[in-house]
Amino acid sequence: MPLALLALAVVAFGIGTTEFVTMGLLPQIADGVGVSVPHAGNLVSAYALGVVVGAPLLTGIGARIPHKRLLLLLSGLFIVGNTASALAPNFGLLFAARVLAGLPHGALFGVGAVVASRLVAPGRAARAVATMFLGLTVANIVGVPAGTALGQQFGWRYAYFAVAVIGLIAFAALAFLVPHQPRGTQSGIRHELRAMGNRQIALGLITAVVGFGGFFAVYSYLVPMLTHLTGLADSSTTWVLALYGVGMTLGTLVAGPLTDRALRPTLYAGLVLLAGALVTFYFTVHSTVPALITIAFIGAVGSLITTPVQMLLMAKAENAPTMAAASNHSAFNLANAGGAWLGGLVISAGWGWASPTLVGAVLAMAGLGLAITGGVLDRGSRRSPVVARSAGTATGPGAGAGAGAGRPPAQGREPQDAQEPTR
Repeated sequence: MPLALLALAVVAFGIGTTEFVTMGLLPQIADGVGVSVPHAGNLVSAYALGVVVGAPLLTGIGARIPHKRLLLLLSGLFIVGNTASALAPNFGLLFAARVLAGLPHGALFGVGAVVASRLVAPGRAARAVATMFLGLTVANIVGVPAGTALGQQFGWRYAYFAVAVIGLIAFAALAFLVPHQPRGTQSGIRHELRAMGNRQIALGLITAVVGFGGFFAVYSYLVPMLTHLTGLADSSTTWVLALYGVGMTLGTLVAGPLTDRALRPTLYAGLVLLAGALVTFYFTVHSTVPALITIAFIGAVGSLITTPVQMLLMAKAENAPTMAAASNHSAFNLANAGGAWLGGLVISAGWGWASPTLVGAVLAMAGLGLAITGGVLDRGSRRSPVVARSAGTATGPGAGAGAGAGRPPAQGREPQDAQEPTR
């Protein structure tokens, strides 16, 4: 794997830290800007709003900009947004700053995924994308707990300043490690939007919203579940969330090679295992050790969904994968909002703190139904250029790192062997 993937992982680490550190600092932020804790919770929604809007918007605006330059511009916006968050004097400006910080999130991941897939030999594209995603999962182990501790000790503004510093490091790494990747002659907003018209992309995005909504239905209420049902102290929950991150990291390491071998089966298995793990958690949440083991497993199987969905969207967008890859992160943030809403709905209805696990399982199975529908409709379809790059079809000296960029599309029907990633 080339060093450029390390730069992309640092970007993902910064994004993961800023996305989740706010949740651990809501009391401090509320006190600092003079609002209630529930009102301060709207800052989480502000960031998600930025992601949902920014992913397609900034990807479209930058459709003709070379990928490396676009990554640098988006990283600069990320630094500005987090610096503005640290300096915001009141809640209104802090809300606006969090929207600004969220704007480059999806576009950074989308462009980064396309760049990562073109840095490596054919047959390793999903592993390259998963390597970038490792930065996001490691953020849950190191970045979020460290940022939370820093904010609690010295003030919440220092947490956002620290994220801005991570952004500066990522900017430098991108500038020095990522090679130039020119845009093709067909690049442009119209070309990207035309590729988004593929029904497989629509099904993939809906699968992400519904299926991964099951993950967030539980993740959003994990802390109160652990305190009310498992009996853990508030001081222990941060480390349990880090355990969740460990599971996600291990799952991401497995997801890359599996997706390169068989994309759709990996997605199906991830959704089935997620549903099973959530039902299991309904019964194990009352005992500490079984609950912790189940939490780590939920984190791991959740990662078996993110990488194959990302690669599926890039494949089906053919020569314009950037918008689809970026929109995937809008879908995941909608999953976050929808899953949290449904989980809160059943808790408010009096079904108990464990009830979001069952809601999550239902959503995961609904996502599986959508994914299988997409697979059935996809039978016999023509292979796309991105799939060709990740299917291990190239031979000879040109199949080294970076060989995928610029390789012409494979023609004809898709092969039926184990290397086929769209089945």
